[in-house]
Order: sequence, then structure tokens, then C-alpha cells
Amino acid sequence: MARVSRKSRLGFVYRLIVVILRPLLVLITKRDYRGVQNLNFDGGIIAAMNHNSWFDPFVVAQFMWDNDRPPKFLAKSAIFKVPVIGQLIYLAGQIPVYRDSRHAKIAVRGAISGVERGEAIVLSPEGTLTRDPNLWPMDGKTGAARIALATKAPVIPVAHWGAQLVLAPYSKKLKLFPRKTMIVQAGKPVDLSDLYGQEITGEVLKDATSRIMDAITNELAQIRNETPPAQRMPWTKERP
Repeated sequence: MARVSRKSRLGFVYRLIVVILRPLLVLITKRDYRGVQNLNFDGGIIAAMNHNSWFDPFVVAQFMWDNDRPPKFLAKSAIFKVPVIGQLIYLAGQIPVYRDSRHAKIAVRGAISGVERGEAIVLSPEGTLTRDPNLWPMDGKTGAARIALATKAPVIPVAHWGAQLVLAPYSKKLKLFPRKTMIVQAGKPVDLSDLYGQEITGEVLKDATSRIMDAITNELAQIRNETPPAQRMPWTKERP
């Protein structure tokens, strides 16, 4: 019996957004997808991505959609306050992240529920655009690790390169043409199995987060054919 596409479970608003955005992305970008077999798991997954451009969520969303893993993103709560767009994103089931707030755990609980429903939860563990001047991933926050340890779902490192050519970090100036190639590569699941069942302490979360960031960085190094820095930049709220 043929497997039913995961896209068949989606609501009207989600599909409407795809109908509007996907043809535009096809028009303005070229795509080089790698490691797509690593998305092929039954049940929910956690896709942990690097973040170097405000354009890269569109790139990773298209990658996930094109490989039958329609994404549910954890996104800054401010995006949900944008007129019309914010309401559409909310109705499409994306998950708001409330930073530095007593409500911050709501996003983690929402992501855990999504994984348990068999969804592909996508997030950037860095939580913001990288401050690294060469666009390598910084240290990550613990959200991805918390979701992974609670669900035991596969954590797939998803690295991408090319979005920064369309929209440079912190820039508002799009450079659409000539079309740029978006390279997206999914790696094998991060091995966290030895941490399952342990008490979720700060050290355990730090260990799991470090493994996730190492995996994302390694995938990005393969794409770029470059050696990443020996140490990641510490997470900071300040721009370089």
C-alpha cells in the first residue's frame, strides 16, 4: 500500500501559504538538496538548522516541503504580531517563541506536542542570526535539546548556504538576480541515546546542545568545503 503524503494532513491556511510562496521561491532561487534520505523517519523529527539570514527560513521550509516533511517552525513571537502575516502564520500552526519571559516554556511544550503528533519541528538552536563574522554557527540555546530528550525523536542537523547571498545578515536589501543556488544538506541524526533517561540537568542539556551544534557545523563545513573555527562564538544578544 502506498504511503499517504504527510501534506494531506495540513489545513487550508498552510496550503494557501505554500501556493503563494513556493512558486516565488522556485522563480528566484536554484536548489541543491543533499542528504534528503535522512528526513525519512516514521513519526516526528526535530530539524535543527543554522541561521545566517532572515531569508533562510524560506530556504529550509522549501527543502522540508519538497521532501514531504512539511515544517512547523519555532519563530519569534514578534512575527506573529505583524498584521495579516502574523495571523496567517499562527493559523498555519507555527509555534511562537516568547523570549526572556515566563511564557518561554510554552514553545517547548508546543514543539513536544507537535513531535508527538508526527510533525517535523524546525528551529535554530542559536535563537537568532549568528554573530560570527564568517557566518559559522554560534553556541546554541537548550530548546532543541529539551525537545529531543523529552520525545527521543531524531534530531536532524540541517545546514544551508546561499541564503546570505539573497539577503545579507541584518540587511533589508534583497539581491534576487542573478538567481543564487540554495544548498541545503540534512545529516544523520545526532546521537543522544546515552542521555535518555538521565535527569535533565544543566550539564545534560549543555552536552546535548553541544552535540547538536557540532553536527550542524559539520554539515555546514562539508557544504562550504572549509574548516570551521576550533571554538564556536558564545551566544550573545549584541551584534558584532
